[in-house]
Amino acid sequence: MKIGLFIPCYVDQFYPQVAKATLTLLEQLGCTVDYPLNQTCCGQPMANSGYAHLAGGCDDNFIRNFAGYDYVVSPSGSCTLHIKQHLHGHNAATDNDASAIRGRVYELTEFITDVLKVESLPAKNQVHPHRVRPLRVGLHQSCHGQRGLHLSPMSELVGNQGVSKPARLLKMVNGVELVDLDRRDECCGFGGTFCVTEEAISAKMGKDRVADHLRHNVDVITGVDVSCLMHMQGILRRQESKVEVKHISELLVN
Repeated sequence: MKIGLFIPCYVDQFYPQVAKATLTLLEQLGCTVDYPLNQTCCGQPMANSGYAHLAGGCDDNFIRNFAGYDYVVSPSGSCTLHIKQHLHGHNAATDNDASAIRGRVYELTEFITDVLKVESLPAKNQVHPHRVRPLRVGLHQSCHGQRGLHLSPMSELVGNQGVSKPARLLKMVNGVELVDLDRRDECCGFGGTFCVTEEAISAKMGKDRVADHLRHNVDVITGVDVSCLMHMQGILRRQESKVEVKHISELLVN
């Protein structure tokens, strides 16, 4: 299979190590991966702010870069969901390409679980390789990934929703102890442009989310969206906490 690696603009600019970890992980799992050099923002910030009509150039550029791949894989649940739901072309030909891309774009843990159907990982605990006890990891299940992509069960619903795909993969990593949180699927408050327009509410929600992890003495907070992790990382730094923040790709890669 031929995979196009979709790296959101904020990952490229602020967390390039996440892009590298994602590429390495996919290659370790036997995938042939290509990185289209002309990719840029998918248009999600504009769409979330009510300006989807101005994101046509982003759509066209995304289609030019990713049409023709068997799969498009990204280390960001929110950007993946945006493409799944909102990518459109502007004529018959590009709209057909957009429809095909929407059907084969996957968030990283979703792809590893549902397409590759991985049952074991070569990952070792690389965060603290000389630890004498397991690394206590708190998993932040971001809203887009959970309620949009259905990466994990939702506490407000009853019935069988399957297992958390990120949690299932983390449990395959030697030296990692996945911690049970009090409110495992609560929003961190980032919300894209929400954190700019409603910064006080966003910050309070983030502090509450971080406090849950701290109560359980985690060493690392992880998740599938660097945007949520960036929000919580900023709070941790202001609190002068030693808790680290890592994208899930950095824990799964060997």
